Amino acid sequence: MSLLKTLGDKSWERKGIIGGLKPVGAFDTAPEKVALVFFLVVASVVFSLFTVSYFIRMELPDWTPLADPAKLWLNTGLLAISSVLFQWARNISSSTSTRNIKTAFIGGGVFAILFIAGQLSAWQDLNNAGHYIASNPANSFFYLFTAVHAVHLLGGLWVWSKSSIKLLSGSEPKEVRLSIQLCTLYWHFLLIVWLVLFAVLSNT
Repeated sequence: MSLLKTLGDKSWERKGIIGGLKPVGAFDTAPEKVALVFFLVVASVVFSLFTVSYFIRMELPDWTPLADPAKLWLNTGLLAISSVLFQWARNISSSTSTRNIKTAFIGGGVFAILFIAGQLSAWQDLNNAGHYIASNPANSFFYLFTAVHAVHLLGGLWVWSKSSIKLLSGSEPKEVRLSIQLCTLYWHFLLIVWLVLFAVLSNT
């Protein structure tokens, strides 16, 4: 009878913690970090497909290579400095001292903004020189690569801005430690992606 009663109660449909145990996630890390890693994998696939399409398209006879603006070298340096500053902020957030964490974290975002401004300036120079987006397939790919990369960077700056506001409003660094770690990982990824894209655009 007790077995029939148990089955009748449909105990398998009950929700809650079994045996007083706390629920454990599938990954032994913060859900935000897991989500970011999955996003980076998807973004890597997207950029890889773009790169493959680039090499396939350049084999056609109407392809005219585009000379990279000299400003791209300066912009690359700005993004590298941004990534270094984020790593500095991450190192500080993991230590007992929080000195210079605002300078490092906010500075990393500022240099990323300067990178985007530099990219816009490079696009303007190309337009002034007559290299429009529809004038040649190589031009189209250049604008596509740089624009998609900039959009990803803008998404990271949105997260960075919220964390920066918290730091400037007096929040403890430990309260935004996870955001600092995620921003650092994201910026390192975007730097690597940009270096690959820059190498592809410069050597073809």
